[in-house]
Amino acid sequence: MFGSLGVPELLLILLIVIIIFGASKLPQLGKGLGEGIKNFRSSLKGEGASKDNASKDTAAKGSDNSKDS
Repeated sequence: MFGSLGVPELLLILLIVIIIFGASKLPQLGKGLGEGIKNFRSSLKGEGASKDNASKDTAAKGSDNSKDS
C-alpha cells in the first residue's frame, strides 16, 4: 500500500500539511505526535507512569487545587 510512495508524493503531503496547519504549528504537531508515540510504546512495554509523568501529575493536581480556592 505505501510501497509506491516516493519523494514527490511525500513532498506533496508535506506541502498540504503546511497549507492546512501553517508553518508555525508544525513544531507543536511534531512534539505532540512524538509524545503520543512515546507514551504508546511505553504502555505497550508495560512500564506504566514514569517518575517524570508522576511528578507532572502531582504538580498539575496542586495547581488545579489552587484554582478552586
